[in-house]
Amino acid sequence: MELSRLSTDALASFAAFADRLNFTRAAEDLHISQPALHVKIRKLAETIGRPLYTRHGRRIALTPAGEAVARLARDFDARVTAFLADLDGTTASRLPVLAAGEGAYLYLLGDAVRHGVRLINGDRARTLTAVRTGRADLGVAVLDVLPADLAAVPLAAYPQALAVPADHPLAGRTSLTLADLAGASLVVPPPAGPHRIALERALRAAAVPWTAAVEAEGWPLLLHFVSLRAGLAVVNGCVVPPPGVVLREITDLPAVPYYAVHLPGRGTDPLVAGLLTRIRAALNTGSPPCTSRSPSTSTPPPRPSGTC
Repeated sequence: MELSRLSTDALASFAAFADRLNFTRAAEDLHISQPALHVKIRKLAETIGRPLYTRHGRRIALTPAGEAVARLARDFDARVTAFLADLDGTTASRLPVLAAGEGAYLYLLGDAVRHGVRLINGDRARTLTAVRTGRADLGVAVLDVLPADLAAVPLAAYPQALAVPADHPLAGRTSLTLADLAGASLVVPPPAGPHRIALERALRAAAVPWTAAVEAEGWPLLLHFVSLRAGLAVVNGCVVPPPGVVLREITDLPAVPYYAVHLPGRGTDPLVAGLLTRIRAALNTGSPPCTSRSPSTSTPPPRPSGTC
């Protein structure tokens, strides 16, 4: 690869594409046509000598090379910004950027995100991609496998629980096991989601028969369907149930571990360290709706990716 052929314009365009993972929206952000953006990214991939993204149906994902190029583009932009500020005799500064999913923002992070932080909302995959590409300084996600290319800091762990109407027979129990779900109609996430996959695996291993009452995305909608008596739902024990719905811990399901992730070597970066301090303070002072607690069963620690 000839480094002299790397275009700063192409790098900036790819950074915008990496933010959106959508050609139409990225082209709109850049005020260019979609075909023009396609050409820029194709030529950049040819210069790098590796594919920068993959497409599975309508879903686009960056390759490891694509993540590295996006990270390079953002690092270059930050260096140029700092250089220009230095010429002007000023100090370049920006707000820290945090990436997390709906559940973390609603039930875990509390006052840590009240002000002075730029926020990115996305599922686990998008959160990790935002950190890997440098778009986010810190990400917060549930991890059952620790990514080998990121530093992971444990934050909290919560039991998994069954959300049931308050007058349901199972609501009278202090705790449950998977066997208590036999024959239940469950409100579940779509099949491709990590929670659905893990839940189906656990129910199958326990030989527990069940049926899907309705599929829904996000804890609030799952809980809403439970309140409508459409079915029961297995949820993170940190969620706040609506009136008329109670949570009962499922003792033979593993706890849900939340981790903060950042690029290796950035642990002492003021942007990363400041965010971690704010999140830990929020967890310790109880500003999230619930507090971390030990589940009734011991939970195997998450394993590094690439291990069995």
